[in-house]
Amino acid sequence: MKKPLKITKEMTIGEVIQKYPKIAFIFIDYGLHCIGCPMAVPETIEEAAKLHRIDLKKFLTDLNKVAKKT
Repeated sequence: MKKPLKITKEMTIGEVIQKYPKIAFIFIDYGLHCIGCPMAVPETIEEAAKLHRIDLKKFLTDLNKVAKKT
């Protein structure tokens, strides 16, 4: 049975960065350079993916790969 994801689409960018600070480079790699901006902090992972036309499933997979290592 698969383990549940640590990071979900409902989590905010601020939550993820606070919980996994070393994950910031994934956001930057995906073109989300403003992860500390006041507008980005409350944005969910799903909202960010839609806004920046990012494949949500791949983005979550990459985020969780890094989160798993931390």
